[in-house]
Amino acid sequence: MHPIFHLLSDAPKPVAPYSHAVEVGSFVFVTGQLATDPDDDSLPIPSGIEAQTHKVMDNLTRVLTGCGLSLANVVVARVFLTDFNGDYAKMNEIYATYFPADKRPARTTVGVTALARGGIIEIDMIAVRS
Repeated sequence: MHPIFHLLSDAPKPVAPYSHAVEVGSFVFVTGQLATDPDDDSLPIPSGIEAQTHKVMDNLTRVLTGCGLSLANVVVARVFLTDFNGDYAKMNEIYATYFPADKRPARTTVGVTALARGGIIEIDMIAVRS
């Protein structure tokens, strides 16, 4: 099995040297996304956990779509928060709206000291191609 490295023109510009996703067999490993603007990377990241969570999910959806997938293909997500205690509950409320209650991916959420570009949330995912 040879990996396929996806660098997508419609997804946010990478903030470091990486691919948007790497596909091996039926698994697609989606790089963690921040709340950057995919159309204008010079724009500041929006403030607040609500706006950033929605933007991160939009950016993840763009990457998945660019790979011919959707959130329905996601089997694992990892969430990184810089203010775990302050943002965990609100992030969960928003995150839950993106998946049916009976088909939510496995998930880990951790508190971290900092994220690139001053973000307060980053999410990566693993999807499976049917």
